[in-house]
Order: sequence, then C-alpha cells, then structure tokens
Amino acid sequence: MISHLRGDVTKGHTGEVTGDVTGVGYRVLMPVSDWEEVRDGSTRLIWISTYVREDRLDLFGFLEQSTRTLFQRLIDRPGIGPKLGLELCAVPRSLLLQAINEQDPALLATVKGIGKKTAEKLLLELKDLSEKQPDIFLGITQGKGGGGYDQDTIAALTQLGYKAPDILRILPTLPKDLKTTEERVTAALRSL
Repeated sequence: MISHLRGDVTKGHTGEVTGDVTGVGYRVLMPVSDWEEVRDGSTRLIWISTYVREDRLDLFGFLEQSTRTLFQRLIDRPGIGPKLGLELCAVPRSLLLQAINEQDPALLATVKGIGKKTAEKLLLELKDLSEKQPDIFLGITQGKGGGGYDQDTIAALTQLGYKAPDILRILPTLPKDLKTTEERVTAALRSL
C-alpha cells in the first residue's frame, strides 16, 4: 500500500493531479479544496489512500493526514463511496463540526450527492467519528471569528446553481460585518 508520495505535481482536470516521483507518474484524485491549493509544477507531499476493488485501483490524495483519515473513515461507512467521500472532505471541518454540534442535517444536505435521509444518517456517523477520533477535528473551532455558516446563504447560492464546495470555500472569506443574508449572497456572487 502507498502511504504518501513526494514529487512534482501536474494539475489535470478538476480534482486530479499527476505526481511525478523519480520519473513515474501517479494519477491521484483529490478533494477540490486540496486541488485548488496545489500549484502546478510544485513539489508536494501528498498523503495517499489506496482504494482497491475487483475492477479498479485508485489513489486518493490529501494535503493533510487528518483529511486522509477522515476520508478513510467515511468510505468505511455503508453507502459512502470514494466520490462522496471526496466531496465531504472538501467541506470545511468547521462546517462539519457545526452540523454535528447543532444536529443539523440541512448543512450536510447542501453537499452534492447527499439527500435528506443520507444527511441524517451521515450526521450520526460523523458524531460517532468525532467522539471516537477527535484528532480528525483537532484545532478546528466552529465559526471562526464567531461567525459560522449562514444556512440561508448556502441555500440561496445552491438554488442559483453554485456547487457546495465552491460556496463553502467562499463563505469564510466574506467580510464579517455583513449583517443580512442578502448582503452575504451579493458578496459571495461577486467572489464566485
């Protein structure tokens, strides 16, 4: 099993990189949030989760070990495959913690591929995971700066056709002095 790769990274399609390690190129799939942080041509250490099935062998890569651990624990759960696992790993952990603390499946339902029932079940799984392996969420504080995630803003942007990873990446960058959902949606639209 491959634990990590260190080499020159070439970005491919969204969420895909090729890691060149001493002349051998490894195709690695990553959460969009990690993929966006990687500079094309840079030398990076990528933590790997090897996914082997009868008809496939895939490498999933992460910039942090804790994200790899989260991914591995998620795909061990029934009904969560690697594609959905990557989507969930792209969600900021502060949002996952907020969903757990507030017992709010609606926050998870904004992620592509998760419906209401799946969100409710996933919420229980995440709560169990946060209790058994709190190190995955270590150092994450809910709603940095006292903020949090405005569900109405997320819902409005989702209805406008924006994808959850993009929305969740933009929300923390918005000015903290925005008071209404309308102001946050307007600011987010300018950033997207």
